[in-house]
Amino acid sequence: MTSNNKSSGGRHGKKKDKNYRPHPQKVKNFKKQPSKSAPSEETKGIRLNKYIANAGICSRREADVFIQAGSASVNGKTITELGFRVQPGDEVRFDGAVISPEAKRYVLLNKPKNFITTMDDERNRKTVMELIRTASKERIYPVGRLDRMTTGLLMFTNDGEMAKRLTHPKHQVRKLYHVTLDKKLSMADLHAISQNFVLDGKMVFVDKISYIENKPKFEVGIEIHSGRNRIVRRIFEHFGYKVTKLDRVIFAGLTKKNLGRGVWRHLTPQEVNTLKMI
Repeated sequence: MTSNNKSSGGRHGKKKDKNYRPHPQKVKNFKKQPSKSAPSEETKGIRLNKYIANAGICSRREADVFIQAGSASVNGKTITELGFRVQPGDEVRFDGAVISPEAKRYVLLNKPKNFITTMDDERNRKTVMELIRTASKERIYPVGRLDRMTTGLLMFTNDGEMAKRLTHPKHQVRKLYHVTLDKKLSMADLHAISQNFVLDGKMVFVDKISYIENKPKFEVGIEIHSGRNRIVRRIFEHFGYKVTKLDRVIFAGLTKKNLGRGVWRHLTPQEVNTLKMI
């Protein structure tokens, strides 16, 4: 006799297989797992508009407009495709200038003496990089240089375009020095220095020079935009004076206010915007 009990073979009596998996189409809100072979975000690269925005040029939306206008190139090829992705090692240019996606940093240091302006030194002398080592996780570089015994304002940045503008004589970036001499500067020599004169076969242009108010006549202020090596010391040596102290008190409109010797600070957004207008 055949039993009418279907529990042993029916769907209610069937023993579940521990390896059983439901068909995806029968599961509500089923989420497909990503393929192991799908490229990672790093492999796919970074979208060009994000790369430009990260470089501090503009917003992503504005970058899209510039891309379509042909302002961006990758590895020498103009890119107008909005979805284009930049790969590691690609050279990206915006309006002809190489750009980097890392955040731009701007640091101002009041340099003490006995530190040389270089990234490292084979003779193991103290460098300015030791003083600003905690200022930025990005690699920043000195803008111009101050010699070992010169003190005062020294700027660091990873913004190559700004560094180029701040160091090129044609932009006439203001640099004011407080100079202490080994003897009093005569009025005749002060006047001669204020005029254009030839030094080592090249013309020297001094923007301003004057005695410092309420100070002895061997302390003077000199403003100059030349970037020639040790130019301030050489100017006074040319007229028979030795510089015993040299302190840069103003650089590109930046001052030492509230900045102690050996101390650094980040520039404010307003200061950065002002420098970008130079």
